[in-house]
Amino acid sequence: MIKSMTAFARCEHKAEFGTLIWELRSVNHRYLDISMRLPDDLRGMEGRYRELVNAGLSRGKLECNLMFKAASAEEGGVEINEAYAKSMIHACEHLNATLHQSSVINVVDILKWPGVVKQATLDMKPVAEAGEALLQQALAELINNREREGERLKDLIAQRCVAVADIVEQMLELMPEIRDNHRQKFLSKFEELKVELDKNRLEQELVYLVQKMDIDEELDRLGSHVKELSDVLNRDEAVGRRLDFLMQELNREANTLGSKSADIRMTQASVELKVLIEQMREQIQNIE
Repeated sequence: MIKSMTAFARCEHKAEFGTLIWELRSVNHRYLDISMRLPDDLRGMEGRYRELVNAGLSRGKLECNLMFKAASAEEGGVEINEAYAKSMIHACEHLNATLHQSSVINVVDILKWPGVVKQATLDMKPVAEAGEALLQQALAELINNREREGERLKDLIAQRCVAVADIVEQMLELMPEIRDNHRQKFLSKFEELKVELDKNRLEQELVYLVQKMDIDEELDRLGSHVKELSDVLNRDEAVGRRLDFLMQELNREANTLGSKSADIRMTQASVELKVLIEQMREQIQNIE
């Protein structure tokens, strides 16, 4: 299934220990580039979290942001080490007396002293395990969003494939007429000059002219690339690089078609092909 590299997912999980939130943002990139932001207490899980991402995705620049709010912090509960706070206050008062100065001890400053506010100890193992399960859920949502966007891109590319195939078919039908027109123009010029013609040399020149403007090979390759493109779009794998290669091949044939143009209709067809190929190429840049 075609997958886009552009998507977003957000999953939240609440438990007794607090709240976990994963936010995943993905954009197009040549390879898989993972940027992960984790709370300090969960940095030891980064390797495992990266393994999960690598197993689910193959391309894209991915930002993974894990937020954790402990339950005690959410409830606003604060535990004070009163004995330690009192000893610090007494120490300050003693220094004031020693220095013969009177300074007001601010309560907010007291709370900022290291050790005054007790940090609740929390078992991070269930938090880490919940974070892993939540990441799998977020990845599933992200992949689902990428697949949905990929289907839209697939439809757009398929429409342009049909348009390219139509142009190829039209040019195949027009080429006999274009060759005959140029043959008649070539002969008419010699008739206007009223000179005696060497039939053998004339035939050689006509053959050379036909060969110079012959685009059957280019049209055949364009048709072949379009069929391959349609086949690749239906593969159940990452096909972005393959599609990008096919765009290069299609563009090469369209350029050759333009360089061999011997009729305004050939020139117009070449321009239309280039526009369609460029439109497909822009869409393919977002495909995994």
